[in-house]
Amino acid sequence: MVQEQGTTRRAFIKTAAAVAGATLVGKLTGCAAPGTARTSSKTYATRPKGDKLRVAFIGTGGIGVWHLEQTAKLDIVCPCYCDVDTTHFAKAAGLYPEARAYQDYREMFDREHKNFDAVMIGIPDHHHYPATLIAMQLGKHVYTQKPLTHTVWEARQLAIAARKYRVATQMGNQGHAKEGWRLVYEWIHSGAIGQVKEVHTWTDRPIWPQGIGRPEGEDPVPSNLNWDVWLGPAPYRPYKGPAPGEQNGPYHPFNWRGWWDFGCGALGDMACHTMDGLFAVLDPGLPTAVEPVAATPATDESFPVASVIKWEFPAKGWRPAFTAYWYDGQLKPRLPKELEYGRRLPNTGNLYIGTKGVLLVAGDYNDSPRLIPESKMEKVGKPKRLLERSPGHVLEWIMACRGEKPLDYPKSNFAYAAPFTEAVLLGNVALRVGRRIEYDARNLRITNLPEANQLLTKSYRKGWDVGPA
Repeated sequence: MVQEQGTTRRAFIKTAAAVAGATLVGKLTGCAAPGTARTSSKTYATRPKGDKLRVAFIGTGGIGVWHLEQTAKLDIVCPCYCDVDTTHFAKAAGLYPEARAYQDYREMFDREHKNFDAVMIGIPDHHHYPATLIAMQLGKHVYTQKPLTHTVWEARQLAIAARKYRVATQMGNQGHAKEGWRLVYEWIHSGAIGQVKEVHTWTDRPIWPQGIGRPEGEDPVPSNLNWDVWLGPAPYRPYKGPAPGEQNGPYHPFNWRGWWDFGCGALGDMACHTMDGLFAVLDPGLPTAVEPVAATPATDESFPVASVIKWEFPAKGWRPAFTAYWYDGQLKPRLPKELEYGRRLPNTGNLYIGTKGVLLVAGDYNDSPRLIPESKMEKVGKPKRLLERSPGHVLEWIMACRGEKPLDYPKSNFAYAAPFTEAVLLGNVALRVGRRIEYDARNLRITNLPEANQLLTKSYRKGWDVGPA
């Protein structure tokens, strides 16, 4: 984009923010309990112009295809969409042949901001914050894929933005709309396993390269890809394409998750799914300390192949302090004694260890929770229903965008998702320094290792720094 467009963008963002903004009272340092209001329960979205909600899409390949398919069922219109790779336009062009296509979302915001009400963002992690914040400052409802941000500071800024801008928000962790974590909530809050002492979460990721150095050399950038925009806020590096016979290069379109500059590793990719139950059920707020218990070697460029990370959460309200553990790279916790002989832990899941029992949860999305051993499950049975059920993760957001439900109706809205993401990404900070970090959440500061504070944020390449909320 030329400088004049950037200047125009800053001018209209400033104007929109002045109209839409509200004074932030205090600092948001924890999650709200499930089902509680994060904005006024009487605050509804402004009705969209015309008969139908107008949704723009940033990212139309990969998860962006899912965004397009989900919303196509919900009677919306799409005036424009964006992807750095024109080969990813096909789905959007097929559904919305009259929509205008862009390769740079900054240009799309500049030219189209009056033509849409809401935006769905499904692009690499390092772009989440600038794309999301620009949208919110312009008064657009936003659905942003997990992890919500690339850094801890960015997560805190979107927590502030959740209080400041009167828009409907949702982080793309679709399991939050499912039954599983609600059953876990109802068992735990009914006392089925007593007080929770530990939670163990594991994943089968990474399924992309990690623990590697930057590839040497440079390849010609294909005509379908805007490499400069793909890099966006990240420091410049030369393009490298797929090896002969391969579909994915070291970065685009898939393997970017393993690089510090672009992704958040296995933890950032999956914890906003698999640890979602923990945050929804126990409302832990932010940790007092995070520690890398074990890890294979990382490099200056990429995440380690495998790791175990520990969080310490303080007592809060109805529950005592507890610890949480994360395992990736095919690592898992020890088998609990309550698990019947011959049974194994699933490939991904959670264990809630309580003073009176254990809950085993299988799957990335907290899909199949059960009390163990089976004899206890048979004795206790399903818990009494305490929480409302969801009509659907995307539908929650669409209903709030249309003004049919309050702005805080989406249950993974940013008031919940931003501190959740902040807590998760502190694990990557501890992993990178290789030491236990002690965290002052109120002041967004690591107290025992001052040099680690620089890893709470990052530098932005010229033209991509959108500043604080």
